Amino acid sequence: MSILKKELFKRQIALSEIGEVGQNKLQNASVLVVGCGGLGGPVATYLASSGIGKLHLVDFDIIDVSNLHRQVFYAMDDVGKPKVEVLSEFIKKRAPFTEVTHTKDSICKENIYDIISEYDIVVDGTDSIPTKYLLNDACVIKNKPLVYGSLYKFDGYVSTFNVLQKDGSYSSNLRDAFPEITSEVPNCEEAGTLNSIVTMIAAQQVNEVIKLITGIGKPLINKLLVYNSLQNTQLKVTLTSNFLKDRIAALFKVETYFDPACVSQNLDWQISAVELKKIIDNSNLQLIAVLPNLKLPFQVHQIIPIQSFKPECIEVDYSKTYVLICQRGVNSEKATKIVKEKYPELNVLSLTGGISGYEN
Repeated sequence: MSILKKELFKRQIALSEIGEVGQNKLQNASVLVVGCGGLGGPVATYLASSGIGKLHLVDFDIIDVSNLHRQVFYAMDDVGKPKVEVLSEFIKKRAPFTEVTHTKDSICKENIYDIISEYDIVVDGTDSIPTKYLLNDACVIKNKPLVYGSLYKFDGYVSTFNVLQKDGSYSSNLRDAFPEITSEVPNCEEAGTLNSIVTMIAAQQVNEVIKLITGIGKPLINKLLVYNSLQNTQLKVTLTSNFLKDRIAALFKVETYFDPACVSQNLDWQISAVELKKIIDNSNLQLIAVLPNLKLPFQVHQIIPIQSFKPECIEVDYSKTYVLICQRGVNSEKATKIVKEKYPELNVLSLTGGISGYEN
């Protein structure tokens, strides 16, 4: 171990449970972090700082102002930039012994196997329930440990799934805790969240990864930790392995895992809330809402419901800039794609994060 490396990690190496042997295990490990937001940002940064040798980040999203209160590794100047690019550069400046790579696409059923195949451990830092099940099911089928983290208002959930046991079986997985994908649980954008609980759960995930790699302590295997930040209470729910590989493989064949909020965005077709506010009074700006009854802090020139949206509904003027607006930026992205297919040279943009991001 080089002198610089020893100096960088000397406080960690000083732990008898870690030592140089444990530090070398971290250096030789590879970890995939899916999601670079409130959970994935600190998870990736702390794992790199702990000495993980190979780290790959996956996130399709771009930084919005509303992210900054809890996604503290981004700054105001980063708004509008891809999360994976900004986070990768931040980590490279402080973790010289970590190889950091990234994928700027959404994770989906078609690419999941290729993405997880090269890494020892997968960390779920996503805010999408379908994606959480996609990660879980793929990890079960491909025998990959998955460190799970999830949030709901003031509650946080952590577990380590699908770990090989001494008898050759694998520990419980997400479906043993929550058997079915549900759309009834809102994400943090819809339900709200406190930045402190986000950081606490991310730190627990880092802790689980380090324990798995070094072999110290007792990971949350066959346990789901539920922590409430308001009451400072926690409980551990015991899980039993009922959803085995064959059963999950059958589910994988028929499940789509589709989440419309996780469709990759074309960055050339996006305008951030900060950028729109700068030009909102421009006479060449045409604002179009693609949802009726959308509460807006400004007047729009046209309302075209997404269900009946057609490019012919727009009066085309190539001297103008068209900004399409919805609640969260998903339907406006769809509408933008429709218009660009018909009029590729027309300047059409989707408001990133929708009106929810504009007002935050």
